[in-house]
Amino acid sequence: MPGYLSTDQVKQFNRDGYLVIPAFLSEDEARVLLDRAKALLDEFDPATHPLTKFTTGDDDHVGDEYFLDSGDKIRYFLETDAVGKDGKLNREKQKAVNKIGHGLHELDPAFRKVTLENERLRQVVRDLKFHHDPVALQSMVITKQPEIGGEVPEHNDSTFLYTDPPTALGFWIALEQCTESNGALSFLPGSHKTTVITKRFVRLGPGKGTGFEPLVSPEEEKRLAETQGKGEYVLETCNPGDLVLIHGSVLHKSERNTSLKTRFAYTFHMVDSQEYATYDEKNWLQPTPLVPFSKVLPPGETNVY
Repeated sequence: MPGYLSTDQVKQFNRDGYLVIPAFLSEDEARVLLDRAKALLDEFDPATHPLTKFTTGDDDHVGDEYFLDSGDKIRYFLETDAVGKDGKLNREKQKAVNKIGHGLHELDPAFRKVTLENERLRQVVRDLKFHHDPVALQSMVITKQPEIGGEVPEHNDSTFLYTDPPTALGFWIALEQCTESNGALSFLPGSHKTTVITKRFVRLGPGKGTGFEPLVSPEEEKRLAETQGKGEYVLETCNPGDLVLIHGSVLHKSERNTSLKTRFAYTFHMVDSQEYATYDEKNWLQPTPLVPFSKVLPPGETNVY
């Protein structure tokens, strides 16, 4: 099949660590996912939900069983500011959810079609030559709610989906207009070439939640902190249907949504299969016997390069 990405696009990804692909989905295709996401919000029942909030700081990441067992389910995680001191929602449920995840690509036909049954996506994988035999995992709709959609600080994805060697690659699809005021993504171009993965997000054991395991000494981490993350971030506004490819080591972030508009996006990740990269039992997200991580390329095909 002819390539989807041009040679210049592949070079740009390799240079910057990310790539915006305009109109990867048509407006109608993006609308189908947006409508399905809103339907899932309508199905959300706070009365039977543990009101698990999703947070992004190093000291307060989600670590309860509702979160840890979500890889093969469709679950709801709330904005921090959507739950009052009384432990109840302080706004309508559709405006309280931070994200829906993490098994959308396996369990929901609309999201599965885009992720695992999409020849355009497979061709992007072939063109990029980032993976030999990728598997898909950690799919979610991020809503970025009006006025309370939380800031996501500077980070790289390989910290949270660690493989040895690192092979995480993010696929981020705008379902609505993404602007400076409602939390569009920002990137530090080229930082994937200099960023060292200094820690990994892990399960701490039964009943202990999650935390970060260091991969370098405290002295080395301090030294790297003084040198990494330097430079000027680039804001990337997007239209519905635009796809952003995100290298697992590139530094990126998004600001708080200060507008009156939501910023829905669908995102998932790929890592290389166990034959090419080790994904171990320490990672917070684990496959299950009934829902293993699904291969992206057709049976028997690997990306030879």
